[in-house]
Amino acid sequence: MRRSQRRHRTVTAYWKDDTLVVLIPARMTRAEEKHWVAEMERKLQRAEPRRPAPPKSSDDALLARCTLLSGKYLDGTAVPASVRWVPPMRTRWASCTPVDATIRVSDRLRKVPPWVLDYVLVHELAHLTVPGHGKDFWLLVHRYPKAERAIGYLEGISAAAGLGITEED
Repeated sequence: MRRSQRRHRTVTAYWKDDTLVVLIPARMTRAEEKHWVAEMERKLQRAEPRRPAPPKSSDDALLARCTLLSGKYLDGTAVPASVRWVPPMRTRWASCTPVDATIRVSDRLRKVPPWVLDYVLVHELAHLTVPGHGKDFWLLVHRYPKAERAIGYLEGISAAAGLGITEED
Protein backbone atom coordinates (compact mmCIF):
# COMPACT_ATOMS: atom_id res chain seq x y z
CA MET A 1 0.00 0.00 0.00
CA ARG A 2 1.40 3.35 -1.02
CA ARG A 3 -0.05 6.73 -0.09
CA SER A 4 0.41 9.65 -2.47
CA GLN A 5 0.00 13.40 -1.85
CA ARG A 6 -0.49 13.91 -5.60
CA ARG A 7 -3.32 11.39 -5.83
CA HIS A 8 -6.68 12.96 -4.87
CA ARG A 9 -9.52 10.61 -5.83
CA THR A 10 -8.35 7.56 -7.69
CA VAL A 11 -7.18 4.22 -6.37
CA THR A 12 -4.96 2.02 -8.51
CA ALA A 13 -3.59 -1.47 -7.95
CA TYR A 14 -1.24 -3.88 -9.68
CA TRP A 15 0.75 -7.04 -8.96
CA LYS A 16 4.50 -6.70 -8.51
CA ASP A 17 5.85 -10.24 -8.31
CA ASP A 18 3.94 -11.76 -5.35
CA THR A 19 2.88 -8.43 -3.86
CA LEU A 20 -0.32 -6.49 -4.42
CA VAL A 21 0.57 -2.78 -4.69
CA VAL A 22 -2.31 -0.39 -4.02
CA LEU A 23 -1.89 3.35 -4.64
CA ILE A 24 -4.30 5.55 -2.66
CA PRO A 25 -4.67 9.24 -1.81
CA ALA A 26 -2.74 10.21 1.34
CA ARG A 27 -5.87 11.72 2.93
CA MET A 28 -7.75 8.39 3.16
CA THR A 29 -8.57 7.03 6.60
CA ARG A 30 -7.37 3.59 7.73
CA ALA A 31 -10.91 2.24 7.29
CA GLU A 32 -11.04 3.55 3.70
CA GLU A 33 -7.57 2.12 3.09
CA LYS A 34 -8.65 -1.31 4.33
CA HIS A 35 -11.78 -1.19 2.16
CA TRP A 36 -9.89 -0.21 -0.99
CA VAL A 37 -7.11 -2.75 -0.54
CA ALA A 38 -9.69 -5.56 -0.28
CA GLU A 39 -11.72 -4.14 -3.18
CA MET A 40 -8.73 -3.78 -5.49
CA GLU A 41 -7.46 -7.27 -4.67
CA ARG A 42 -10.90 -8.68 -5.52
CA LYS A 43 -11.00 -6.76 -8.81
CA LEU A 44 -7.49 -7.81 -9.83
CA GLN A 45 -8.15 -11.46 -9.06
CA ARG A 46 -11.26 -11.34 -11.24
CA ALA A 47 -9.77 -9.23 -14.04
CA GLU A 48 -6.45 -11.04 -14.29
CA PRO A 49 -6.83 -14.80 -14.49
CA ARG A 50 -3.06 -14.98 -14.23
CA ARG A 51 -1.87 -15.07 -10.64
CA PRO A 52 1.20 -13.27 -9.43
CA ALA A 53 4.48 -15.07 -10.01
CA PRO A 54 5.13 -17.97 -7.65
CA PRO A 55 7.24 -17.27 -4.59
CA LYS A 56 10.34 -18.87 -6.07
CA SER A 57 12.77 -16.14 -5.13
CA SER A 58 13.00 -16.32 -1.34
CA ASP A 59 11.85 -17.94 1.87
CA ASP A 60 10.10 -14.69 2.83
CA ALA A 61 8.07 -14.77 -0.40
CA LEU A 62 7.20 -18.41 0.32
CA LEU A 63 5.98 -17.49 3.82
CA ALA A 64 3.92 -14.61 2.41
CA ARG A 65 2.33 -16.99 -0.10
CA CYS A 66 1.45 -19.41 2.71
CA THR A 67 -0.21 -16.62 4.65
CA LEU A 68 -2.33 -15.74 1.63
CA LEU A 69 -3.26 -19.39 0.93
CA SER A 70 -4.11 -20.06 4.59
CA GLY A 71 -6.48 -17.11 4.60
CA LYS A 72 -8.08 -18.07 1.31
CA TYR A 73 -8.52 -21.84 1.75
CA LEU A 74 -8.05 -22.66 5.44
CA ASP A 75 -9.85 -19.75 7.12
CA GLY A 76 -6.48 -18.38 8.28
CA THR A 77 -6.15 -21.15 10.86
CA ALA A 78 -2.83 -22.52 9.61
CA VAL A 79 -0.04 -20.14 10.63
CA PRO A 80 3.48 -21.39 9.96
CA ALA A 81 6.38 -20.08 12.05
CA SER A 82 8.68 -20.51 9.07
CA VAL A 83 8.59 -21.75 5.49
CA ARG A 84 11.80 -22.35 3.61
CA TRP A 85 13.26 -23.83 0.48
CA VAL A 86 15.54 -26.81 1.09
CA PRO A 87 17.80 -28.90 -1.16
CA PRO A 88 15.88 -31.51 -3.18
CA MET A 89 14.25 -34.10 -0.95
CA ARG A 90 14.56 -37.72 -2.01
CA THR A 91 11.11 -38.99 -1.05
CA ARG A 92 8.88 -35.90 -0.62
CA TRP A 93 7.90 -32.65 -2.27
CA ALA A 94 7.70 -30.90 1.09
CA SER A 95 7.41 -31.61 4.80
CA CYS A 96 5.82 -30.06 7.85
CA THR A 97 6.61 -30.28 11.54
CA PRO A 98 3.41 -29.27 13.37
CA VAL A 99 5.13 -29.12 16.78
CA ASP A 100 7.17 -26.07 15.77
CA ALA A 101 4.96 -25.02 12.81
CA THR A 102 7.76 -25.24 10.24
CA ILE A 103 7.40 -26.13 6.59
CA ARG A 104 10.21 -27.16 4.24
CA VAL A 105 9.73 -27.16 0.47
CA SER A 106 11.95 -29.07 -1.94
CA ASP A 107 13.92 -26.99 -4.45
CA ARG A 108 12.49 -29.32 -7.11
CA LEU A 109 9.24 -27.35 -6.87
CA ARG A 110 10.87 -24.12 -8.07
CA LYS A 111 10.23 -25.37 -11.62
CA VAL A 112 6.52 -26.26 -11.30
CA PRO A 113 3.61 -23.98 -12.25
CA PRO A 114 2.34 -21.68 -9.47
CA TRP A 115 -0.90 -23.64 -8.99
CA VAL A 116 1.07 -26.84 -8.27
CA LEU A 117 3.28 -25.10 -5.70
CA ASP A 118 0.13 -23.61 -4.15
CA TYR A 119 -1.33 -27.10 -3.78
CA VAL A 120 1.82 -28.36 -2.01
CA LEU A 121 1.74 -25.35 0.32
CA VAL A 122 -1.96 -25.89 1.12
CA HIS A 123 -1.20 -29.58 1.76
CA GLU A 124 1.55 -28.70 4.25
CA LEU A 125 -0.50 -25.91 5.83
CA ALA A 126 -3.34 -28.38 6.42
CA HIS A 127 -0.90 -30.47 8.48
CA LEU A 128 -0.59 -27.56 10.91
CA THR A 129 -4.28 -28.06 11.69
CA VAL A 130 -4.72 -31.80 11.17
CA PRO A 131 -1.69 -34.12 11.47
CA GLY A 132 -1.73 -37.29 9.40
CA HIS A 133 -3.64 -37.99 6.21
CA GLY A 134 -7.10 -38.88 7.47
CA LYS A 135 -10.49 -37.79 6.17
CA ASP A 136 -10.46 -34.43 7.99
CA PHE A 137 -7.05 -33.63 6.52
CA TRP A 138 -8.17 -34.33 2.94
CA LEU A 139 -11.35 -32.29 3.42
CA LEU A 140 -9.13 -29.29 4.18
CA VAL A 141 -6.72 -29.95 1.31
CA HIS A 142 -9.55 -30.30 -1.21
CA ARG A 143 -10.72 -26.78 -0.44
CA TYR A 144 -7.96 -25.89 -2.90
CA PRO A 145 -9.81 -26.18 -6.23
CA LYS A 146 -6.89 -27.55 -8.25
CA ALA A 147 -5.85 -30.20 -5.71
CA GLU A 148 -6.62 -33.25 -7.87
CA ARG A 149 -5.04 -31.69 -10.93
CA ALA A 150 -1.88 -30.80 -8.97
CA ILE A 151 -1.65 -34.32 -7.51
CA GLY A 152 -1.75 -35.71 -11.04
CA TYR A 153 0.89 -33.23 -12.19
CA LEU A 154 3.23 -34.20 -9.34
CA GLU A 155 2.66 -37.92 -9.97
CA GLY A 156 3.58 -37.34 -13.62
CA ILE A 157 6.80 -35.53 -12.72
CA SER A 158 7.75 -38.24 -10.25
CA ALA A 159 7.09 -41.03 -12.73
CA ALA A 160 8.89 -39.31 -15.62
CA ALA A 161 11.98 -38.59 -13.52
CA GLY A 162 11.91 -41.94 -11.72
CA LEU A 163 11.79 -40.17 -8.35
CA GLY A 164 9.38 -42.56 -6.64
CA ILE A 165 7.64 -39.71 -4.83
CA THR A 166 3.96 -40.55 -4.29
CA GLU A 167 1.05 -38.81 -2.63
CA GLU A 168 0.33 -40.22 0.83
CA ASP A 169 -3.14 -41.67 1.41
